Amino acid sequence: MSKRVTIDPITRIEGHLRIDVDVDGGKVNKAWSSGQMWRGVELILLGRDPRDAWAITQRICGVCTTVHAITSVRAVENALQLEVPLNAVYIRNLITLAHAVHDHIVHFYHLSALDWVDVTSALKADPDKTASLAESLSSWHLNGKYEMRKTAERLKNFVNGGQLGIFSNGYWGHPAMKLSPEVNLLAVAHYLQALEVQRKANKIVAILGSKTPHIQNVAVGGVSNPIATDSQTVLTVERLMAIKGYIDELADFVKNVYLVDVAAVGAFYPEWTKIGAGVTNYLSVPDMPLDTKGTKFALPGGFIEGGDLGSYKPISKYGDEYFVKGVEESVKHSWYDYSKGSPLHPYKGETTPHYTDFKDDAKYSWLKSPTFYGRVAQVGPLARVLNLLAAGHEPTKKYATQTLDTVSALAKTKVGLDAMHSTIGRHAARAVSCAVQVDMLGDMWGKLVANIGSGDTKTYNKPTFPKGEIMGVGFHEAPRGALSHWVVIDDGKIKNYQCVVPSTWNACPRNEKDEPGPYEASLLHTPIADAEKPLEVLRTIHSFDPCIACAIHLTDKENDAAVTVKAV
Repeated sequence: MSKRVTIDPITRIEGHLRIDVDVDGGKVNKAWSSGQMWRGVELILLGRDPRDAWAITQRICGVCTTVHAITSVRAVENALQLEVPLNAVYIRNLITLAHAVHDHIVHFYHLSALDWVDVTSALKADPDKTASLAESLSSWHLNGKYEMRKTAERLKNFVNGGQLGIFSNGYWGHPAMKLSPEVNLLAVAHYLQALEVQRKANKIVAILGSKTPHIQNVAVGGVSNPIATDSQTVLTVERLMAIKGYIDELADFVKNVYLVDVAAVGAFYPEWTKIGAGVTNYLSVPDMPLDTKGTKFALPGGFIEGGDLGSYKPISKYGDEYFVKGVEESVKHSWYDYSKGSPLHPYKGETTPHYTDFKDDAKYSWLKSPTFYGRVAQVGPLARVLNLLAAGHEPTKKYATQTLDTVSALAKTKVGLDAMHSTIGRHAARAVSCAVQVDMLGDMWGKLVANIGSGDTKTYNKPTFPKGEIMGVGFHEAPRGALSHWVVIDDGKIKNYQCVVPSTWNACPRNEKDEPGPYEASLLHTPIADAEKPLEVLRTIHSFDPCIACAIHLTDKENDAAVTVKAV
């Protein structure tokens, strides 16, 4: 007998997301992904000065802040064909890399780890055995007996105090939880340690960006950071050395804790390497520019069709024709109307709301449905890692091989690259991506210091806007995947602006051909042990790291329910 399960809202994400699934015979046979907020930022931008767009678009979200600022200025610079000074390139890279490392750590430990870790089981653990296990896996300096005993005592105090505090509202004791008490305690210890570590990445963003969230230093044409070695009010050697110290601390945690923990979860939940693949067309964009024109990148991008790395087609530069021509958005199942037919290219995109209530076979989401040359595409760390591997990126190959080898050793069976096409594979790819990015942080820091040392202190090129209409696209391989902003400028004012964000690609409703989006496709055939506690659905959805506020804006004020989970 089929049962409809509605989870509204999905928690431990950014924004308001509703997921509906039909469960039959203990498995999902159909799914709907619905963004429950309205997008309005594009309308706010109409008629404004393009130089102000970055400050407005980064207010789309309180989590994905730097990414929209960077992508917005890139879009306007692309329209103007404006070069950016090399120091500005490196400073932007440092900010976005630090933001990405922060995002990945927070996502795994604080947003999704509790889908796999049973905190109440950790109360039964032997702290000394936990320490022995931890020390056998890595050299992390906070893996010893003292730390594990302290964590166990802290957890007991939560419970004895009558509440679990930050660990409330989990599906504790769920039959899908499989970790031993000692592994659960280790995960809780690293959860708490990660709360401190992630702050180091945010400090890098704050030093370079003036504040976080919502950095203040970017501008169309570069950054506003003055560089000098003899003034405390600008970017000095002292501040640069502080940044280097934070990078080293982050690298220690990412390589000795995060990578190891993700591999351990993969080894202890091997069945989840065969669940949640969904869409296997993978799109990523190149990032970490190495020149002033956006033609050379440290991280290649491209498109892979059907999971075949041999089908890789590169996206090589800003304004790449292959990328620009491939993107369209449909609103057949979205609460919008198009006056020019559907789908539309972002340069011609429209943002006209048309709410009809939730209708399974018609409109049911505030997200649009993007496609790449007519194909549904998954974006995010898995798409990024697979495209990097296809492009022959050696740092990615090193960490991917290391992670799969660790999983194989712990699972006592060979685990290959095919396992990445899964729910747990998305977590592994995010950890691999984080390791690559933390190394790149150190590399970009070295490039910035060397360039300043050569006597170059320039950080800004003044833009000039021509008469008539111009258009440009900016893209960024954000933590959650390919992000693009599309701007049409007429006589120096914004005529049209569209944001096509990672969670629009992944969380979209069915497209013009009625094909399910990546969230919806990934949930098909997922086993559900208890429809009243749909943990398995949360595992797969959380593996994408949803950020719905980036895809849609303004909540429905008439529905004041905080949480609804129902099985009918």
